[in-house]
Amino acid sequence: MTTIDATMRLQSTSWLKRAGRERGLIVAILSFVAMMVFLHGIIQGSISYFEISFLTANTGPLVFAAMGQTVVFLIGGFDLSAGATLSLVNVMMASYTGDSFGSQAAMTVVGLAIGTLVGAFNGFFIAYMRLQPVVVTLASMFIILGLNLLVMPDPGGYVPAGYSSFFIGNLIPDGFPAPLVFILLALLFWVLIKRTRFGTALYAVGSNEDAAYSNGIPANRTKFYGYTLAGFFYGAGGVFLTVQTSSGDALVGSGMLIQIFAATILGGTRIGGGQGGCLGTIFAAFTLTLIVNVLLVLNVNSSYSPIVESIVLILAVIGATVGRDSALAEYARVMRLQLSGLANRSLPRFQPGAEARRSPLNVDWALRPNDELKGSPLRQWVTVNWETLRLLIPAWALFFVVYIVVLAVIGGGSWGTHYFNSLFTLALFYAVLAIGQGAVVLTGGLDLSVPHTLAFAGVVLAAVANGQDGPAYWAIPMVLGAGMLVGLVNGLGVVLFGMPSIVVTLATNGVMQGLALLYTGGIPTGASPPALQWLFNARFLGFAPAAWSLILVAAVAIVVLHRTTFGRRIFAIGNSARVAKLSGTRVDANLLGVYVLSGFCSALGGVLMTGFSGISFLSMGIPLLLPTIAVVLVGGTLATGGRGHYLGMFGGALLLTALGTLVTGSQVPIAVRDIVFGVVVLGAVLTLRERRG
Repeated sequence: MTTIDATMRLQSTSWLKRAGRERGLIVAILSFVAMMVFLHGIIQGSISYFEISFLTANTGPLVFAAMGQTVVFLIGGFDLSAGATLSLVNVMMASYTGDSFGSQAAMTVVGLAIGTLVGAFNGFFIAYMRLQPVVVTLASMFIILGLNLLVMPDPGGYVPAGYSSFFIGNLIPDGFPAPLVFILLALLFWVLIKRTRFGTALYAVGSNEDAAYSNGIPANRTKFYGYTLAGFFYGAGGVFLTVQTSSGDALVGSGMLIQIFAATILGGTRIGGGQGGCLGTIFAAFTLTLIVNVLLVLNVNSSYSPIVESIVLILAVIGATVGRDSALAEYARVMRLQLSGLANRSLPRFQPGAEARRSPLNVDWALRPNDELKGSPLRQWVTVNWETLRLLIPAWALFFVVYIVVLAVIGGGSWGTHYFNSLFTLALFYAVLAIGQGAVVLTGGLDLSVPHTLAFAGVVLAAVANGQDGPAYWAIPMVLGAGMLVGLVNGLGVVLFGMPSIVVTLATNGVMQGLALLYTGGIPTGASPPALQWLFNARFLGFAPAAWSLILVAAVAIVVLHRTTFGRRIFAIGNSARVAKLSGTRVDANLLGVYVLSGFCSALGGVLMTGFSGISFLSMGIPLLLPTIAVVLVGGTLATGGRGHYLGMFGGALLLTALGTLVTGSQVPIAVRDIVFGVVVLGAVLTLRERRG
């Protein structure tokens, strides 16, 4: 009897452990079942075959895209180019698919090949060039967006009806939808891959890359093939997106990024790699589509959709990260110890050692003779500050090269005050946003909430001020405070719940997009107050006050980032958060300050953009996302954090502004600018990849 009891206990323990490992899959399945039951309860009658067929057809693109993202997550990466890749496949197929069977079969292969090539492109730079996945895929995202607009500047194209019905029609009339067949085939394909050595290597590399390499697993090759496989799934998603819409749109896939991340995380795939799979992702994708359908049935305003999707993403991440070893649990343990120490009057008083007055990453501008170094004071100064100067010089050197090209292309007008006034005025936006984004990057993070935080601040300011200075005096502080609140939410997500910065900031970006849509009803109203317009329209010695304020912005940024204790701690956290914490630095408080600063700068950028344009619009911040990151990286800041200088970012702001004027002056399509910026970002991080010790 004792032996039987022991055996039963062992079986029970084994089952519980397995259930714990498959917790994400179980949650995904239960969520899907719950949504189906809820949908059945709110509609009249039972769920019909037509509704099931419609559900599978609408979910197909998300299923395949999320399966690709799942593969990337399993090897510990992120892929921000998934949505843009879907759009690239979509515009190519909508542009060139003909009525013949040969054309349709060929374009299907082309669609899959396009996605595979994009994945291989990302995998090459990530696996073999050892670049950060977030930066590589962000750069490739903008390169692809530029290509999309070159192929199809406006929505259009055509897909034969028969071709669409083959993928989203019925395998058996009123019996079995064709999309479900392709989803099941994709799942079977994944199961077969998972049982191969390559599938085992995916999980091994994601769990512990060093251990996998020590056991003979080719980590770099596994990463490369992993991103290539993900691209193949994106290609399949693009094919399904094309047959679903029966037309092409260069931006159709960009709005799916939050859904793709949410489906992957809700499906049980762990952020950081090593755990999860495509089965849970498929159930999670259907759950997200059901949520949208429920909102439609309940006649909920469509502006709530990005908010709901973002909340689902945040809740999925929290559910995946909360546990005994989570950051929140650690804070709870520390809080209990502190409360216990206060109650017993035994809490130790800790005084951290004095921090260095000067970081080695700051430039000492004084030419002080040094007895330990040879040569002139200038040569000694260069030697002492060379580690920082070599990060600054490339951006400024490239700026002068681009300006020479501008002189050759645009002509003598580039010598005048008018050109430099435009250059400095436009660079002001990049310079302001670079303060916040630069601080985040220096800590090893990335802020993707800039676009819609900026737009929200702009549309609210314009609506409240409505062309008058009086309301602006309280509206401007209000929207700046809203930006700081967004930054605080981002910081709490990173600090308390241990969320990756790109996930939490992507989610808050979606929330701000939805809030702006709700506030404006989709149609922004009002106008900028005259005082803001004066900054850009008035002239003093030939330059607008906004151009002169560029000097003030640079001075404030240098002081904040390089001459304060807060700035020195930012660099310490970027080099090693653990070492900084052991040295007495309040890592959590400083990270919160960094994201609050970024939110403030985003809102300030919205205020300035409203004054510059005279009005506001919902998409005003979208074109600034990549440039704000490009300015920081091109300026010599390492994508992994811990090294950089604002003077380099300032040079990057001038460089990218000059590139923009060059593109405009040479009359090439504006989409080329995104391609150029993406290439510049890749070139910058590729150049600096070996400069971290």
